[in-house]
Amino acid sequence: MSAADRAALQLAVKNLENPNFAARLADYAGVPVNRVLGLLPSAANRQIGALVRSAVMKGLDVAIETLEDEPPPAPATWFSSFLAGVTGGVSGLFGFAALPVELPLTTTFMLRAIASIAQHEGEDLSRIEARLACLEVFAFGAKRDAGKVDVGYYAARALIGKYTNDVAAMVVERGAVDASAPVVTSLVSEIVSRFGLVVSDKVAAGALPILGAVGGATVNVIFMDHFQRIAQGHFTLRRLERAYGASQVRAHYAALAARPARLPAG
Repeated sequence: MSAADRAALQLAVKNLENPNFAARLADYAGVPVNRVLGLLPSAANRQIGALVRSAVMKGLDVAIETLEDEPPPAPATWFSSFLAGVTGGVSGLFGFAALPVELPLTTTFMLRAIASIAQHEGEDLSRIEARLACLEVFAFGAKRDAGKVDVGYYAARALIGKYTNDVAAMVVERGAVDASAPVVTSLVSEIVSRFGLVVSDKVAAGALPILGAVGGATVNVIFMDHFQRIAQGHFTLRRLERAYGASQVRAHYAALAARPARLPAG
């Protein structure tokens, strides 16, 4: 493996094994992480799951129907961040009531930025499997939960990949996605269970006075940056696996993940 690829792998491990959106918000605002979490009223928490599910279903439609096949010269992620910032700023005027409109828009902007990163890392978005790999990114951005067996990137990817492979086979066979099909329901539910944790942190940020003062626009830009980092790590690994073989890359990944203190600062 070349020196550049080893460095890219190290950064991928750092981002994928320690995805903590709440910590990034707290670092920006200069407040402890535990003050960002658990600030939502119970009624809001009950609503977020349904809103996230709707946003993920929208993302699934976008991934299959409208992602561009032509790769850009470089990932144009700044424009998606700008658009997400605009929607965050507008929604900040209306608070939680704006989330049903703002979240699907932000999710779509993020998905297009993720697709741009995927193409830059050599993915062929004419293939349905590559498009669904963009959607998978939303499942990898939640903080690791030591109470679950499925905590690492590769464990999560194996589970999500099983569902996306089945959905891809359905699209090839039927030419469309049946939203009521069990495999689609399983894929969406698995992504929602993970992506929803980050969305909850994002919404909770508005309940913290210091972060609330920062504004919805800045929170959304941090939100975008978080998932772009996850996407960069995800598609870097897929590129390296194509070049060096999945087993070799995974072995290197496991060795680096066991030594987090040696990972480079990002």
